[in-house]
Amino acid sequence: MTKFEEISNQAILPAPECLIPLPASFTVIQAVGFKQEFQKTCEDNPDLTTFVFDFSKTNFMDSSGIGALVGCWKIAQKRGIRLVLRNVSPQVMSILSLADLGRLFEIEQKGQKLRRSRQSKSAPLQELPFVTHPSVKSRTKRLIDILGALVGLTITAILFVPIVIAIKLDSPGPIFFGQERCSWMGRRFRMWKFRSMVTDAEKLKHLVENQACGAIFKNANDPRITRVGRFLRRTSLDELPQFWNVLKGEMSLVGTRPPTPDEVERYEIPQWQRLDIKPGMTGEWQVNGRSSVKNFEDVVRLDLKYQENWSLMYDLQLILKTIAVIFNRNAGAM
Repeated sequence: MTKFEEISNQAILPAPECLIPLPASFTVIQAVGFKQEFQKTCEDNPDLTTFVFDFSKTNFMDSSGIGALVGCWKIAQKRGIRLVLRNVSPQVMSILSLADLGRLFEIEQKGQKLRRSRQSKSAPLQELPFVTHPSVKSRTKRLIDILGALVGLTITAILFVPIVIAIKLDSPGPIFFGQERCSWMGRRFRMWKFRSMVTDAEKLKHLVENQACGAIFKNANDPRITRVGRFLRRTSLDELPQFWNVLKGEMSLVGTRPPTPDEVERYEIPQWQRLDIKPGMTGEWQVNGRSSVKNFEDVVRLDLKYQENWSLMYDLQLILKTIAVIFNRNAGAM
């Protein structure tokens, strides 16, 4: 861990400034220690009004590094402290834009001050800023995703008419439900499902008891779910539109459970590791009793297990297990 160096009464800035060099590799171990030392420095030096994070030596950062920056930003906001990022490389800038975090920070680059990054969060990247996991750069995995998505969309087209009729007869409202989720490194996207809840489900969420523990929401008897919706969830038919997300590259056939932004807001730094890979339509959580997994720490454990054991053969095994689970009437999602 690099040492925090306090620089007071700079000629450029009238207020005390603390310069913090970031480590060359900003991963989970360094990220946890970085946030802790940042918080301690804030507590020990209440007169400090500005912190500068120097990225000049940083050549790798994963999702845990993003989590540490978010955590430091929250601490700075509570204390009314100005937070500046300096010497940000194009790779780091791409990561910040992916996670839509450039807007949070004041960025100084080669003598220029960019008050806020306005780069689009949805701007396509020509190449990956950092390869955080082998699955992210695997062309074979991507090819399997494309072929699987095409097969899945064909099945969706075949079942589309009866599903649409059932949804419309059961509950007025749209056919599809789109929800903002987080993909690799926190990049936001809209995930699609066949609607299985009443149209104002999001507004009614606060009235439903959360039976899960941690940064997930589950209720075995959620009153917002329609009659047809329960069937769609039990058979996983509601998830068929996600093959479109897979085809676009926002998701994979196999990966981690895609979190919502409000779930990510509650993450501790180690839990950000879930975002080192793309989310999947299925994964360890799906084949290991997704309806019965009600503790977020168990979800994290399963997701990290997938990352540790990942291989193309392992993906194929999980796909086959998922098919078996779907035909188990007790395995549907909540």
